[in-house]
Amino acid sequence: MRIVRYSHGGQVEFGILEGEAIAPVTPHPFGPFQYTGDHIPASDVKLLAPVLPTKVVGVGRNYAAHARELGNEVPSAPIIFLKPSTAVVGPGDPIVYPDGVDRVDFEGELAVIIGKVGRRLREAEALQGVLGFTCANDVTARNLQATDGQWTRAKGFDTFCPLGPWIETDLDSSDLAVRTLVNDEPRQSSRTSLLERGVAALLSFITSVMTLLPGDVVLTGTPAGVGPLAVGDRVEVEVEGVGVLANQVIAEPPAPGRAGP
Repeated sequence: MRIVRYSHGGQVEFGILEGEAIAPVTPHPFGPFQYTGDHIPASDVKLLAPVLPTKVVGVGRNYAAHARELGNEVPSAPIIFLKPSTAVVGPGDPIVYPDGVDRVDFEGELAVIIGKVGRRLREAEALQGVLGFTCANDVTARNLQATDGQWTRAKGFDTFCPLGPWIETDLDSSDLAVRTLVNDEPRQSSRTSLLERGVAALLSFITSVMTLLPGDVVLTGTPAGVGPLAVGDRVEVEVEGVGVLANQVIAEPPAPGRAGP
């Protein structure tokens, strides 16, 4: 099942993608829901980020090859960080290149969408709380990550967490291809079987620290091949069994009340 969040006729709704049409559901997909009986052509709606999470939990250096390419060792325990909900954008939305930032990198990833409240989950039960999976781009201001000594600013700019295009619920996440293309050129290519820690292990670790709520997002880590983006670039993250998340990079607009260059 593919769950979409979309805008149509000035309303934001959830629905199930069925071929070229969307079947709206009520009240939401994080519990029992009902079909409204309507069908809307998918071409008539704007797809939005599939969730608006209370938090996005990222995982650093979870592919050994990516850790090595940045001169790091694979950590003995997961490195987790937070991206604010205001970083989330949807498919087709722009990634804004902030003024004063020297380097902005793409990081294609498999994202986990939480469906149930989870706290101190055992690894054996952790997947029971997963609603589904989507594509993510953990956009990062690489120079700020290096100079700040922690990652909040580098990972937290508005638009630095594209998600989508939908939530795929019927998926085994253990061995999926993850690819990133920039301007149609392949940049990243790996498989989730190469994750140092899989989804269940990550959820168990994260919920030993914090409660995950329905709609929260866990980014599982990016493979080797990360690199810089430039204004005008089109970046696509593809996860096998899910789909393709595409976004364009734009320059930061002038602040309100301030003339442009």
